[in-house]
Amino acid sequence: MAFQRTISSVSRLCYRSSWATLGKRGYADASGEMAFTFATLGKRGYADASGEMAFTFATPSECFYSNAKVKQVDVPALSGDFGILAQHVPTLAVLKPGVLSVHEEDSTTNKYFVSSGSVTVNSDSSVQILAEEAQPLDRLDAAAIRDGLAKAQQEMNSASSEKAKAEAQIAVECYEAMQKALG
Repeated sequence: MAFQRTISSVSRLCYRSSWATLGKRGYADASGEMAFTFATLGKRGYADASGEMAFTFATPSECFYSNAKVKQVDVPALSGDFGILAQHVPTLAVLKPGVLSVHEEDSTTNKYFVSSGSVTVNSDSSVQILAEEAQPLDRLDAAAIRDGLAKAQQEMNSASSEKAKAEAQIAVECYEAMQKALG
């Protein structure tokens, strides 16, 4: 009995985060061999472009979408850019500076520049993107971006502390991403 409790507690630790496994119990059968039983939640399929996805996209000062039905969202994330369709695997990600593309039900695409933030994809096909700052690409000013990049590069080169240099480096990366977004 103590052996069974030990295996059960170890299996709970090892398989607690597995989406496909509800529980795993180990026990010794009559021959002394280890046997395991599994209870599965179900089988997950591929994301589906024909399904519905409830999409919310906002900043502290503006809400761009609120539970809107969209086909797909393409997201710039620190772990790599990725697309989200209905029935996407639940995911948490951190936004990086770049272009967020929203593909509407009527086949139009709206593009936004995001500075940073978070992405949450839920198992019910709802998606929330909370950005610190975001602007539609048509609101970006190429001359202001060019001037901001030059100023940030100057600040990075003249920075006297590691903190100031790191802050300037972040600004440079953000301005470079904005330039890239505009082409």
